[in-house]
Amino acid sequence: MTAKPMAAHGAAAPSSSRSVLGAYLALTKPRIIELLLVTTIPAMFLAERGIPSPWLALVTLVGGTMAAASANVLNCVADSDIDAVMERTKKRPLARYEVPRRNAVVFGVLLGIASFAVLWAGANLLAASLAFAAILFYVFVYTLLLKRRTAQNIVWGGAAGCMPVLVGWAAVTGTVEWPALVLFGVVFLWTPPHFWSLAMKYREDYVRAGVPMLPAVATERQVSLRILLYSWATVLCTLLLLPVTSWLYVGLAVLFGAVLLVIAQQLHSAVRNNRPYSPMKLFHYSNSYLALVFVAVAVDAAIGLPVLG
Repeated sequence: MTAKPMAAHGAAAPSSSRSVLGAYLALTKPRIIELLLVTTIPAMFLAERGIPSPWLALVTLVGGTMAAASANVLNCVADSDIDAVMERTKKRPLARYEVPRRNAVVFGVLLGIASFAVLWAGANLLAASLAFAAILFYVFVYTLLLKRRTAQNIVWGGAAGCMPVLVGWAAVTGTVEWPALVLFGVVFLWTPPHFWSLAMKYREDYVRAGVPMLPAVATERQVSLRILLYSWATVLCTLLLLPVTSWLYVGLAVLFGAVLLVIAQQLHSAVRNNRPYSPMKLFHYSNSYLALVFVAVAVDAAIGLPVLG
């Protein structure tokens, strides 16, 4: 009986083609990609003021998926040392030495090149350029410059996650207009409370890794207050779309936003009064909230009700 081959640093190497493919897929962080793409298609609906071309939507999704995957893979390469010591991320492929680092770099770069080519050929140069800029921003500005240096890392670094709405809008119109910037703002303002609530649960992970995520360097009360303030800003930003949407979108945005604010207020009140709390309640609902608001955008545009503006 022969021993299984071992990867570097003593970790077991993938034992089959299936496990190798699974490791490369895990590097792309599919769950994060799903959330980003939820914002792309509704932006296309609003830009079209109806249902966009199915072919254009497919090309934009494929190109956008490749761009997000590229950024995530390269992020995993840069953060492999952090991932190895954090409980939440220690099972990622590079942290477990399941994928050679050089291979991961090549994989990420090729995905980025492919995304640019797909979006340029199938949509337009602006959409392709915006997607490529998002990759560069996420890797070089957020991951390499901000993440390990400032508690504002996710605030400004989160701008990369807002780019899919601009990519979707540009794919339809060839431009970036003010409603696209409002959608960008919604995701931008939503990102801190979404991520900080997760980081509250894994605070010790960030402390151990030496990453100054806000919950690792500020008091719980300061964090919960900022979560509440950013949640209010997010909900108010969604209402800036009033001139290009109908009563249906506005009603749904207010409803979904009210739930977000209630949960954020509950979190802050619990922290302030030293009561038990679960930041993951806000984290999980924030995922649903963003999806629901953007679905409301798409449905409103597809139905074609008279706009309030």
